[in-house]
Amino acid sequence: MYDVLVVGSANADLTVRVARRPGAGETVHGSDLVESAGGKGANQAAAAARLGGRVGLLARVGDDAYGELLLDAQRAAGTDVAHVIVESGARTGTAMIIVGPDGDNSIVVSPGANAALTPDDVAAARDIIAASAAVSLQFEVPMETVRATAATAAETGTRVVLNPSPTPDSLDRELLGAADPLVVNEHEAQQLAARGEGPEDWARALREQGARSVVVTLGGDGALVVDGDGESDRVPGVKVEPVDTTGAGDAFTGALATRLARGDSLTDAARFAVRVGAAAVTKPGAQPSYPTLDELPS
Repeated sequence: MYDVLVVGSANADLTVRVARRPGAGETVHGSDLVESAGGKGANQAAAAARLGGRVGLLARVGDDAYGELLLDAQRAAGTDVAHVIVESGARTGTAMIIVGPDGDNSIVVSPGANAALTPDDVAAARDIIAASAAVSLQFEVPMETVRATAATAAETGTRVVLNPSPTPDSLDRELLGAADPLVVNEHEAQQLAARGEGPEDWARALREQGARSVVVTLGGDGALVVDGDGESDRVPGVKVEPVDTTGAGDAFTGALATRLARGDSLTDAARFAVRVGAAAVTKPGAQPSYPTLDELPS
């Protein structure tokens, strides 16, 4: 049915740009507030769909204006929203984003309807998971829902792309064992590995903890891949002028999942995803920045 089924969050992004981030107790002037579609799950779905993937999204939104904003954005990207549950009386999740002059961001997430995505929703979608080549997971929905999806995917033979963000203190071995790959940035890799001196050490430690394969994203420096055979490979970055890094990791993960679902090797999929992530940082916002195939840098 799908190349990728994304099970995860959908948030409205409320973004303000500042000349400098405020300190404790300080007020600073910012730009006009920009409202756009976001959420790690919805971001990954939109990124994958815009690249031509056959993509479905299992998520929850409220029956408010932000819920409509998110649904409209997914439809525009090409995502199938038949499995997005609109919860009566609920508030759609929101993310409050401050973007500094260097393009880096600070984010606070209010989960809203995302907190109501349950294992029962996953059970109802079992046939859809089974019919998908890959399922993409993140941690902006309840952990029991993530675990239920990973377990269902294991039973049905569906590949799991796991992006453990926001990052917990640790991951249980069962969930790690479902990840093929585990997709983490440098900070997440170091925190979860808890030992080692660099990306390759962290990736190998995470494989030893149970992950089938690992991809460590390195920002402008590309990515490090350790595949299922334990072979490592460095994927070089693509030089661009960053404007806003919001959602770039989700663009990478959505692109990676799509190419893996279509049979690419992990290294080839990561090479493609690096180009997608690079394109995403050259425009403001998360989903509004995601490229089509024709917009990718060489």
